[in-house]
Amino acid sequence: MNQFVKWTAAVAVAAAFCITQNANAQTDPRYKQHDRTRPLPTLIDPGTASTQKEAGRPPSDATVLFDGKDLSKWADSKGNDAKWKVEHGYFEVVPHTGDIYTRQPLGDMQLHLEFSEPVPAVGKDQDRGNSGVILMGQFEVQVLDSYHSDTYADGQAGAVYGQYPPLVNAVRAPGQWQSYDIIFHGPRFDKDGNLTRKAHVTVLHNGVLVQDNVEIEGITAMSNPVYKPIPEKLPLRLQDHGHKVRYRNIWVRELAEGQ
Repeated sequence: MNQFVKWTAAVAVAAAFCITQNANAQTDPRYKQHDRTRPLPTLIDPGTASTQKEAGRPPSDATVLFDGKDLSKWADSKGNDAKWKVEHGYFEVVPHTGDIYTRQPLGDMQLHLEFSEPVPAVGKDQDRGNSGVILMGQFEVQVLDSYHSDTYADGQAGAVYGQYPPLVNAVRAPGQWQSYDIIFHGPRFDKDGNLTRKAHVTVLHNGVLVQDNVEIEGITAMSNPVYKPIPEKLPLRLQDHGHKVRYRNIWVRELAEGQ
């Protein structure tokens, strides 16, 4: 079998697997097609989009993690009040005060947040507007000023840090508000601590797909990533990397098993 045939066969198998997985997620054997006894989805208000001047309104079923007023839903690594600065509807990293964590543990979720890089831009490479969205405190989606600034591919904005470069560089200029919409499914372990499912993440950066349901290889801070048994829910973490990155309009919709 030549390489092209092998590749074609592999793609076909992968596609079939994805279709099966999606079908399993959507199909309920208790109901026939177009069954009018099947419960209808809950009606929600989808909220509104943000502009550069104003944060949008979250969906009505979202849990708001930052409403522009205070950091009451966040803490430092010791559980004390977060020390980052809140003003004008956003909060800003106070360098060297440490990462902040949600008081609420989170697992599978849809996460929305917006960030703005410092103006004027200072530094280069990884020393330029660096922060990070660290899912379950383990798996980082990089925040960086990658606007006309070179760095390694798997470390720029929109990367799953150290593992997957973004599909495209969709950054906006420093000072402009940018958005991440993240769909995350955490890892699973059996009762003996054996990994049964790796974490997966999809990321849209400024509305552009930059990570397409990629399989995270393990803790992203490790050069040789591995998984260690963890609960199904842990706090979301935002990174203090010494730069005055701003955040606003952070909300989450927790996903039930199978979503």
